[in-house]
Order: sequence, then structure tokens, then C-alpha cells
Amino acid sequence: MSSPSFDSGQELDAQDIVTLTDAMGRSLDCYVENEITEDGVEYYFLMPVDPPVVVLAWDEDEEEEENDLPETELIDDPEKLAEIFPDAKAVLAEQDLTLLDTAHMMTVRGELPPLDEEKILSLEIEGDEADEGEELEAEELQELARFYHLDQLYSIYTPLEPIPLFVKVTAEDEMEILEPGEPMVQRLIDTFMLQDAD
Repeated sequence: MSSPSFDSGQELDAQDIVTLTDAMGRSLDCYVENEITEDGVEYYFLMPVDPPVVVLAWDEDEEEEENDLPETELIDDPEKLAEIFPDAKAVLAEQDLTLLDTAHMMTVRGELPPLDEEKILSLEIEGDEADEGEELEAEELQELARFYHLDQLYSIYTPLEPIPLFVKVTAEDEMEILEPGEPMVQRLIDTFMLQDAD
């Protein structure tokens, strides 16, 4: 995984911001929620400034049982996302929302619509290293828009809970994003929770 560079020279709402940049030159502005130094290494707890979004594809041909939703597929292939990006951007623009092709994730800028319980989707996410029989983690998403591309139905969702990013500063003074399954991530979560409790 490439190590994004960062620029901490910005300020917004009196809160420090860093800008992550990926290998493709895309950027992602993040609030600095917390930071610590451990064994001489700096670690940051970041939150994206703009809400992240994900795109799901619906299998409309799937036969549904009563009260069941059709099967969905999370679109995470970069080429597929690039293909449908113009249509997704256009449908969000109808709501005065701007879809951004930012580093590491897509985000949306603008005022999100009020929360509508009928547009909440509970998506079960299985971790890469989940044990057999382990309960799946459910993430709640708010639907922002739907659109068709080549007769395929897609939905654009934003998570109800913010997506945190944990990064470390490398010896080259670059920020490297830690994968969620790394042991250091849980240690950072525990440390930051203890700090907030003080």
C-alpha cells in the first residue's frame, strides 16, 4: 500500500486538518481528532471532513422472499467506480450535493438530506479475518440517491457513523494508513478512549 503524503497547513472551524494524498494524486481532507507518540512514532486519529459514500448494485432479478431485500453488491473496483462516477455525480447534483473522487474513498460535499428511517439500510460486513461462525458486524447506511447505468440499478449511501482513519507518520515524514485489522489500530482505539474518559 502506498504511503500518502500530508499537508497540515490548513485550518477549518479552528480544528487542525491534514490532507492525505494517494498515488494517483487524489487528496482527502481529514480533521485531526487526536494524536499520540508511542516509541518515537506519531499516530493520528482522523475523520474525513466530507462524508464518505459507497455505491451498491442491486440484483433486481433475485427472487425476494416476503420482507427481504434484493441481494446487493458493494462496488469497490476502481474501474467500475470510474465508469459509473459521471452518472452518480449527476444524480447527486440534483440534490445540490457534489460527489468527490477523493483519495482512499469517495466523499460528498453539501448538506445531507434529513434522516429518513425508510432509507436506512443495515449492511452486514464480514471482516477479512473473521472466524467461522463469528457474528457479522452491521453498519447502518443512509441512502442518498438511486440511478441506473446500463440497465443496472445502483444506490449511493453514506454511513450513519463516521469512518475513522488511523495513520502513523513514517521516517520519511509521510502518513501511512493502518489497516483496520492491524493490532496497533485496536491499541490506538483503547488509548484514545482512555484519553477521552479522563
